[in-house]
Amino acid sequence: MKSVKRLDTVSADVIRPLSQAEAKTALAALKDIGQSEASVAQMLKEGGALKDFLVAAFSLSPYLRDTASVSPSFLARAIGEPVEPALSSLIEKARSAWRPVDGKIPSESEVMTVLRSAKRAFSFILALADLARIFTAKETTCWLSEFAQASVASAVDHLLLAAHESGKLKLVDPAEPSRGSGLIVLGMGKLGGRELNYSSDIDIVVFFDPEVGILADPLDASEIYGRMMRRLIRILQDRTADGYVFRTDLRLRPDPGSTPLAVSMDAALIYYEGRGQNWERAAYIKARPVAGDMAAGDNFLKLLTPFVFRKYLDYAAIADIHSIKRQIHVHKGHGAIAVKGHDVKLGRGGIREIEFFAQTQQLIAGGRMPALRTRETEVALGALAEAKWIKPEIATALTEAYWFLRDVEHRIQMVHDEQTHRLPDSNSELKRIAFMLGFADVAAFSARLESILKTVERRYSRLFEQEEGLSGGEGNLVFTGQKDDPDTLKTLAELGYERPADMSRMIRTWHSGRYRATQSVEARERLTEMMPALLKAFGESRRADEALLRFDSFLKALPAGIQLFSLIGKNPPLLSLIVTIMASAPRLADIIASKPHVFDGMLDPGLMSEVPTRDYLSKRLDTFLSGSRHYEDRLDRLRIFAAEQRFLIGIRLLTAAISGDDAGRAFTHLADLLIDAALTAVKGEIETAHGTYPGGRVAVMGMGKLGSFELTAGSDVDLILLYDYDSEAFESTGPKPLDAQRYFTRLTQRLIAALSAPMAEGVVFEVDLRLRPSGNKGPVASRIIAFGKYQREEAWTWEHMALTRARIVCGNESLGDEAKAIISEVLATKPDVKKITTDVAEMRALIAEEKPPRDIWDFKLIPGGLIDIEFIAQYLRLIAPARAGSKDLPVDTYGLSTAQALKALGEDLPERADLDTCLEALRLFTELSQIIRLCVDGPFYAKDAPTGLVERICRAGDCPDLVTLEGEVKRLSGEVRGVFERVMKR
Repeated sequence: MKSVKRLDTVSADVIRPLSQAEAKTALAALKDIGQSEASVAQMLKEGGALKDFLVAAFSLSPYLRDTASVSPSFLARAIGEPVEPALSSLIEKARSAWRPVDGKIPSESEVMTVLRSAKRAFSFILALADLARIFTAKETTCWLSEFAQASVASAVDHLLLAAHESGKLKLVDPAEPSRGSGLIVLGMGKLGGRELNYSSDIDIVVFFDPEVGILADPLDASEIYGRMMRRLIRILQDRTADGYVFRTDLRLRPDPGSTPLAVSMDAALIYYEGRGQNWERAAYIKARPVAGDMAAGDNFLKLLTPFVFRKYLDYAAIADIHSIKRQIHVHKGHGAIAVKGHDVKLGRGGIREIEFFAQTQQLIAGGRMPALRTRETEVALGALAEAKWIKPEIATALTEAYWFLRDVEHRIQMVHDEQTHRLPDSNSELKRIAFMLGFADVAAFSARLESILKTVERRYSRLFEQEEGLSGGEGNLVFTGQKDDPDTLKTLAELGYERPADMSRMIRTWHSGRYRATQSVEARERLTEMMPALLKAFGESRRADEALLRFDSFLKALPAGIQLFSLIGKNPPLLSLIVTIMASAPRLADIIASKPHVFDGMLDPGLMSEVPTRDYLSKRLDTFLSGSRHYEDRLDRLRIFAAEQRFLIGIRLLTAAISGDDAGRAFTHLADLLIDAALTAVKGEIETAHGTYPGGRVAVMGMGKLGSFELTAGSDVDLILLYDYDSEAFESTGPKPLDAQRYFTRLTQRLIAALSAPMAEGVVFEVDLRLRPSGNKGPVASRIIAFGKYQREEAWTWEHMALTRARIVCGNESLGDEAKAIISEVLATKPDVKKITTDVAEMRALIAEEKPPRDIWDFKLIPGGLIDIEFIAQYLRLIAPARAGSKDLPVDTYGLSTAQALKALGEDLPERADLDTCLEALRLFTELSQIIRLCVDGPFYAKDAPTGLVERICRAGDCPDLVTLEGEVKRLSGEVRGVFERVMKR
């Protein structure tokens, strides 16, 4: 016959008071209660073990003492009735809170009041029974779980019935609202395993079947059930004058950041099949229906079984299970486990490690061994021993440890009804926990706890001895579930992240499979494996947060991740390169985020070893364009190729595989080829619509940095389109003939659009035509005769300066030769040196007045900067014919860079050292400009610049820091300015 459990049968000295002072306070509270409750007064009068127990309990738990003082009837009931019937009646009270009374459905506030009143009484009586050792920890957790299930089920029934009464849905049977409703409420975690702790919150997930027929329109299901779940949370967790029932968490549902509180069954099954994560598999081991349509809940879990328990124990399954292990820190450190402040749930040797020990092996073997598919931790350990997966003595030791730690956890929470698992830091408060557990002193408790923790830690760490923990020696790095792990935040801070909580939340998004790149199980496994190295590498980049955020943008745009993650895992330099981009070059990071295809080229093993020459780029462009199907496809391919190759040239520059001068030449070769390909495509389109023009010839002249092979990553292109035709022809030969001016104007406009019109893949280049004859006032294209006449008779000095950098980029060869001849002729004409000197000096002064330099880092505009160096070279070229002997031809600088032109003309500089000064400054300013234009959009502000960029430009300038580099820029610019002034004074 089952014995009746009563508090008045409590053993003597099961617990002892915290102190005499606290005992007096507790006794005073009991006497106050005795004034209104006769049974309590009688108990105090009789004395004995029950009185001693209650004095001790109230001295140790302020929460229990305060609850009894506020609600004396709770104590009277606890000592006057058998415990189990009292608890059962309170569970029934909670479960029936939804039921109509005299035909009237209770209001939401009435349901909330009943549930809170029952919970307070239930928790009070159960805590006393637990402290009195009338119940074991296992029985306590089971009682708590039963009450939680009753509360959730009652609230759900109330909400369904209310929706039925308001006409939002039609129940199968209003007397049993949940039956046949298709609304599934699963208890997860400790609620699902019937292992709730004393002050636990509850984890639930809610699904619905919109096709069961209770909704007028199934399309309204998400809105109706979503609103219902918000009310459910309010009913259960809002604090009122009566307290609260349970803190309720619905974040274990599929992709909680982007899904409603209630998810359709079909959507959930699709999610788990395609994107379900390791931690979700582990979570569903304990899942069970607790409310709503129980039959539908059981059926849903059956459908989910293949996701939770894999059928075969193959490599992929093992790798998947091991990836869970890598997301929980295996503490292999030495030294004693500190009792003070220890987290008995998440800390070393804690509850979580025992649960994981069981769940991991359940996931591995549960597919083949249904007996292992059990929710309760103790039962799971026993089943593993029965199946000979673990030794029986291990199961026994871990079971004993589990319930001891659960006892400790309950005592911690009973003190103030707080959801905490951490032991106190002070001796006085630690003594409270020790006494609540029946220990004589803190030392005895500490010894027992340390022994338990070490046993668990030892067994847990042997689980996968060959597996490398995710920590990688750096500390905790846990990104499972929906909440931040405090130790992980600490590790992230130590690695160099300033906002660890934000970074942790972002990384959890990666693991949730919300991005296309991380949707597959395999991709997430690879990501998990590379996470320690990735976070460490980004952490070393100083502004780690910014760099990791840029990587997040890249990841978000990536169409797939498995190849990249696998390559990074096998190729550490690739990870280093990615970190370099994210830490040093926001502009490049933005490019790969918006156009992830550019990243494909980085996977080429020969990337850094091959210099991007014209021939190298030409072969790749021909191959890439060979598959184009039509005009628009060809233009799209030009844009894709332009973005990818500019990016790859930039990567070589960023990593110092090529110099700034090499980069300028590579960017220019790329531009030449792209303009040529665009011109070919445009001519084909024009000829299709308008035919050819008799004798028609076209050539494109590059000006400015395009002409002198000095383009940067962000340069636009300065072009002049030249043409010629048979003067006796009046129109083109096609079905829609055009006269010469309209024909070549339209061709030019189409070329500009082909290069600069925004399309799905962006633009090839921005095009600038302002250097054409007569500038913006002149026609967009110039006939070769008009061009020659203008340059000989009308051009200003600044236009002849621009002509010193002109170069034929593509087009008809004979027309190009004519243009070259005109350039040579114009630049060979004996100049008016005085006028040119005056014009150049005035032009530089006007630029200084209208466009003053922003700061010392404005290399183009600072006195003695790039404009001064370019002006020196152009000026020397213009006056060269006047300084040449009568029989000597002036130096031909056609197709030369500024540096090459200076070397060719340097003998005309006032002092011997001036050439070296200009070349040294040009090299440094070019190198820095190329790097900065590559890495950032807009101006360079030293105080806001990414740390990696600062380090890169310091290396480029061979300077230890930015201050030294700034001094070098000032020195060289000052010397160049002196050269410029001397040249202008001659």
